[in-house]
Amino acid sequence: MQKTTAHTTVFVPAARAVRPLLASPLALACAALFAPLAQAQDSAPTHTLDEVLVTAVHDHSAVQVVTDPKIPRQPIPASDAADYLKTIPGFAAVRNGGSNGDPVFRGQFGSRLALLTNGTQMLGACPGRMDAPSAYIAPETFDVLTLIKGPQTVLWGPGASAGVVRFERERPDFSSGPVNFTASALGGSAGRNDQNADLAVGNSQYYARLSANHSHGQDYEDGNGQTIPSAWDKWNADLALGWTPDADTLVELSAGAGDGWARYAARGMDGTQFRRDSVGLRLQKKNLTPWLTKVEAQLYRNTADHLMDNFQRRTTPAGKMAMASNVKRVVTGGRIAATLQPTPALTADIGLDLQRNTHEGRSGMGMSYLNKPWVRDAKFANLGLFTELRWQAAPSTLWVGGLRLDRAETWDYRNPALTGQRKESALPSGFARWEHTLASGATTYIGLGHVQRFPDYWELISPGNSTPAAGNAFATLEPEKTTQLDVGVNWKGQNWQFWTSAYAGMVRDFILFDYTGGASKVRNVDARTAGFELGGSYKLAPAWTAQATLAYSWGRNSSDGTALPQMPPLEARLGLDYAQGPWTAGALWRLVAAQHRYALNQGNVVGRDFGASSGFGTLALHASYRVQRNMKVTVGVDNLLDKAYAEHLNRAGDAGFGFPGNTRVNEPGRTLWLRADMQF
Repeated sequence: MQKTTAHTTVFVPAARAVRPLLASPLALACAALFAPLAQAQDSAPTHTLDEVLVTAVHDHSAVQVVTDPKIPRQPIPASDAADYLKTIPGFAAVRNGGSNGDPVFRGQFGSRLALLTNGTQMLGACPGRMDAPSAYIAPETFDVLTLIKGPQTVLWGPGASAGVVRFERERPDFSSGPVNFTASALGGSAGRNDQNADLAVGNSQYYARLSANHSHGQDYEDGNGQTIPSAWDKWNADLALGWTPDADTLVELSAGAGDGWARYAARGMDGTQFRRDSVGLRLQKKNLTPWLTKVEAQLYRNTADHLMDNFQRRTTPAGKMAMASNVKRVVTGGRIAATLQPTPALTADIGLDLQRNTHEGRSGMGMSYLNKPWVRDAKFANLGLFTELRWQAAPSTLWVGGLRLDRAETWDYRNPALTGQRKESALPSGFARWEHTLASGATTYIGLGHVQRFPDYWELISPGNSTPAAGNAFATLEPEKTTQLDVGVNWKGQNWQFWTSAYAGMVRDFILFDYTGGASKVRNVDARTAGFELGGSYKLAPAWTAQATLAYSWGRNSSDGTALPQMPPLEARLGLDYAQGPWTAGALWRLVAAQHRYALNQGNVVGRDFGASSGFGTLALHASYRVQRNMKVTVGVDNLLDKAYAEHLNRAGDAGFGFPGNTRVNEPGRTLWLRADMQF
């Protein structure tokens, strides 16, 4: 697996950007950390920051993309996981405004794309995914991001037909000293200011690691100068305590929390609270015997406590009552797995994972919800058994395959007459992949995978036709069954690289949302999908590199003979990077085609198609200077030409904010930023 070099945008907050943070506990904690470490700079071991370039290309290892999420990308560094992922070819995001978008990969959405943090899953609570799982992930607080494309693994939970995204924190390395510290500070247009700090202290036997971040933005202006309700403020803090009695043993206890708020131009309510509480325990032991190379176990509990209302962050529209809805999702889970190596050429991962999550809520006029009891509406459970094999058949040929069997259950508690109504399925999944290195050094792969996905909360409970009185979709909705072929090639030369990955899939019982008539209805259809991502880079001169990517997704509703909704349009990215001595600079030109394939009033629980969208292009520039080995400053501008544009995957603006009809919410206009990165 190879890491991706990515563009870093680096910022130092202006005085007015920092001012709101001075009173926050996280800002004071970050300041306390900065001071002693800055004073100890001369005596502490020094670390050199990675070079950061605008990157349109992502190195591939078979079907995986591996990158460092601490390296931000242009446009302006992400405030959540969706913002970060959409810089990877094939990704898009359903946008609401400034923050908390919902990631889409190859036109697939929701539980088709598994998002894991340190092997655990955080599920949002809002029936409309206002708090999508990506909203609780701060990318820069993690060390490694791994994307596995398509149904090409069975190790990381059920139903991930689009792919698996893993954000991981690695075991700290204290070989250069007892303290590791990285930090960044950012300031930009529309009051944008972020702070990130990651401190690890320890030795060969014990460690403590604190990762914390804060992100803030005010309402931005689009390219027409119109103010878009989009402000947000959020923070996260995670602590890990580790015991490492030897190089092969790890015991780690972790706990974390976060919270924030966000205004939404595209919703009838704003997010007033995004409370996250997490606790976990993991154990790992390597090299037990020549044939038992690793055993690992993990337990976790993640809670999302989300509040929505229409009065704290906006003026309640005339004729409407001040309302609030408080929802909670508690996810508990575990995993145990062993890695066996009976021969040098054969490796097997076997294990089981389990998860149980409950959903409950309360609501009322104004703040009266605080006096209401929590009422459970659903419970989900899943138990999965898996095995995945890797066989090095020859020095240039690798076979990878896996099988998985899940038992999924859910209980519906909404109807008193049907309390505990139960739905269950046994769901098999599997894949086989051939990887080969050619004589030229190029690598190629062909993989065939099949996944059966149980409907999630947003598909079983949220739709208007879910209850027996309205259609009983809860009882009749079938699991989704995806069979997909994935292929790819990666060529590398001395000064150039080219890669491509493509897929074609057939989906039986695709779960489709239909909003014809206003109310949401969910049903099964058959569908076909196809698409590709490709990219290349060429070193024009020792200091200059040109890069480009192209991504396309296509989908068809075979049952109705129409397009599959919420498919992102063709997108290209062209980059030119310069690196010489302490200076780097770059330009990124993003080109998005018009999208004329749509299914009117169909989509998913977050977004729907309401017509064609226009194409657009945006230009971004940046330049950075390495002040010293462990400090760098970068300045940049996004949407240099102040283009007024909207993404195809977008929600209609809320009429309460003055958006007429199905008007898409525009993206930010010209945005200036400045960032500083430090590492000790």
